[in-house]
Amino acid sequence: MKMSGWLEERAVFLYKFLQSPRQIGSLAPSSAELAAVMTKHVPWHQIQGVAELGAGTGAISRYIQKSAPAGTKVMLFEKDPLLRKRLQRAFPGYACYPDCCKLELALHNENSGPLDCILSGLPFFNFPQSMRDLLMEQILSALKEDGLFIAFQYSKQMKKQLEQHFVIERICFVPRNLPPAFVYVCRKKRADL
Repeated sequence: MKMSGWLEERAVFLYKFLQSPRQIGSLAPSSAELAAVMTKHVPWHQIQGVAELGAGTGAISRYIQKSAPAGTKVMLFEKDPLLRKRLQRAFPGYACYPDCCKLELALHNENSGPLDCILSGLPFFNFPQSMRDLLMEQILSALKEDGLFIAFQYSKQMKKQLEQHFVIERICFVPRNLPPAFVYVCRKKRADL
């Protein structure tokens, strides 16, 4: 990314954070290091469908674009209209939706089966518990059996809720991000376990 694009991305993100800090969750977009850690745990050669929740300025979306094989169905979710419009311009081949609380409906609209992987930058702990529960319900419903859920958070406060629904395969700490982040690499529990 060119320096002017890098500065513009940070300025837009900061502006959006100041408008709605609980929704955006951070002063700065995800770092390249965080995006790399988020995507390196995905077995891209096996992925046919992936979604990114809270795609923001596209920091992780760019890594998905580099890693996903041709023909992979990619869906981006971003609530903020300005950020979503920028994502649609930057990733014209990806479906963009405003509300990840309607993930199942989006899958239906895309004639897509269950997803192999969901990546998330949502600031879960900023949301009321009822919304967290709804998001978990949608994520679990949208993921195939043994599907991956990879989410970054700025604390370990979501660990207990994630353990209820997923096997946490690893938690990676990424210090080179503002703020430093924890990446949860989770696998959906099988129904027969």
